[in-house]
Order: sequence, then C-alpha cells, then structure tokens
Amino acid sequence: MPTWKNRIFVFIVATLLLVSCSNKFNKVLKSKDFEYKYKMAEQYYAKKDYTKAQVLFEDIFPYVKGTARYEDMYYKFAYSYYNQNDFMNAENLFKSFVENFPNSTKGEECDYMRAYCYFRQSPKIDLDQTSTNKTMQLMQAFINTHPTSKRVQDATDIIDKCREKLEAKEFKSAQLYYNLGFYKAAAIAFGNVSDNFPDSKKADEYKLQVIRSYFRYAEMSYEEKQIERFQKVIEECQDFSDRYADSKYLEEVNKYKLQSTNYIKNQKNEQAKKANER
Repeated sequence: MPTWKNRIFVFIVATLLLVSCSNKFNKVLKSKDFEYKYKMAEQYYAKKDYTKAQVLFEDIFPYVKGTARYEDMYYKFAYSYYNQNDFMNAENLFKSFVENFPNSTKGEECDYMRAYCYFRQSPKIDLDQTSTNKTMQLMQAFINTHPTSKRVQDATDIIDKCREKLEAKEFKSAQLYYNLGFYKAAAIAFGNVSDNFPDSKKADEYKLQVIRSYFRYAEMSYEEKQIERFQKVIEECQDFSDRYADSKYLEEVNKYKLQSTNYIKNQKNEQAKKANER
C-alpha cells in the first residue's frame, strides 16, 4: 500500500503536470501563428483531447473557411462535440456539414450521424420521447435518401429499437391505468397499443389485456349497465379469435367469453323472472 508521503508526492506531480499542460495550451491559444494552431489542433484531436481540439478548431475557422482544409476541419469539429457526448450540438453540426458540403464523400456518414445523435439523446421510457420519434423520422429519411448505403441495416435496427421503446412506454401507461382500477381507460389504452403496433410479438397479449380490462369494467359496473358491457367483452373476444386464432392466450379468452355469455344469460333470465312476477 502506498504511504501518505507517496500519495502527496503523486498528487504534487499530477498537479504540476496539469499546470504545465494548461500553460502550454494557453500559449497555443494565444499564438498568432494560425498554421501552428492548426497543427496543434490536429495533434490534440489525434490524441482524443477533444476539448482542446474543439477550442482551437473554432478559433481558426475564419482563417481556413473556403480553403481545402475547411471541410475536414468541420467534420472533426462535429466529432469533437460528439465524442464529448454533447449530442445536441453535434447533431446541429452534422446537419450543417451536409448542408455546407453537399458533394462531400463524408456527406452520407454525417447524414447518418445526425440521426444517430438523436438516438443517443433518447431517454428512459418514462420520459418524453420526442428524441425517439425524431430518430425514427431521420433514420427513415436516411434510408430513403441512401437506399444502397451499408448503414441502412443499422438505421433499420435503430428504428426497430425506437419502436420497441415507444411500444413499452404505451404499454406501461396502459398497465398503470389497469393497476389503478381505471379499467375503461386501460381497455382503450391497451387497444391503442395493439392498434399502433400490429406487428408486435406481443400484439395478442395486448388484445388479451383489452379483454381483461373490459371484463373488470363490466364486473365493477352498476347492474343496469352490465349486460351492455359484458356484450363488449364478447365482441372483443370474437375479434381476438379472428385475429389470433393460433394464440396461446385463446383458451383464456374463451373463458372470458363464456363467463360473459353466462352472465348475460343469467341476467336476462332474472329480468324475465321479475317481469313475470309482476
């Protein structure tokens, strides 16, 4: 184990190195030799010191604009933000690169990276999914614009991941309604998930949740509303059977259908019996 004296020594050396590096960078930044600044910016970028490279690139932009170096520097400037996880500014710079250099061989890459920056900003499913939706739009636009690109498969995979996230968010919201006992709202919400994601592997599960919700809603209703609401359950069960004839949930769905049918039958018998007694 290092002694406290060794730790102090290491701390002092590290501090001196930081001060020395800082002083060196300040000298570079204050230099009037823009060729030297350009050389140092390239060195910092190559060493992945993106913060210093970014500052120097920005400082010498006015002097290289319109020259052969401008495109490459702009490209690296965008990546200097991306590599520091500043995806908002990186997205804007990749977008500007495509606009400023429409004939660049790097244009396709930057077009993709613009969309990818939105993907990197996509938050947890509980939060607002504006970035997720924007990712899907831009990735689809990329596919349409560059149909032969080697990045099309990556773009397609990202769209699928975004759809999965949006699907999970909608399902979670619907499940919350159900857990809180708002069964009609849950039924509508689960129905929206089923309709919005018809190709989902869980489409039949969402439809089952619609049936469960309407069944619970009917059970909890006033007696005079129950026949109408159990009839809704039967309609949803029939729709399930038509859509998902091979589903593993079909047996459970048929139970809900039978229970609802029997309830309606019993209610109508009770109503008829009461009418006869009068």
